Amino acid sequence: MKEIRINRKEPLPMEKVVREFLRSSKLSSGLNTRLVFEAWDKASGASRWTIRKYYRDGTLSVTLSSSTARSSLSSRREMIMLKMNQLLEEEPLFEADDPLVGKVREIILK
Repeated sequence: MKEIRINRKEPLPMEKVVREFLRSSKLSSGLNTRLVFEAWDKASGASRWTIRKYYRDGTLSVTLSSSTARSSLSSRREMIMLKMNQLLEEEPLFEADDPLVGKVREIILK
C-alpha cells in the first residue's frame, strides 16, 4: 500500500487535514456520493419508498416503489434539489469542486 504524506510546515485545522487526506487517497468522490444520498433522504422525505439511487455527473437517478410518491416528488423536484445542495454546502466534508461528484444539477425519478 502506498504511503500518503501531507507535507506542511504550518499547523492546519483538522477539517483541512481530513479534506486533504480524502483528496490524496481518492476517497472524496465516494464520500460525496454517500453525502448526496443522505441529502436526498433528508430533503425528499422519501427514503422509505426509495429502492435504488444512482449519482453521476450531477444527475441523481432515483427509483421509487410508489407511483404516488413519485408523482408528489416530481412536482417538488426543483425545491428538493435546492434543499439538497443547501444541505451539501453545510456539510464540511463535501467537496463541491470534485470533477466526478459535485453538486446536484438534475433529479430523475423512475
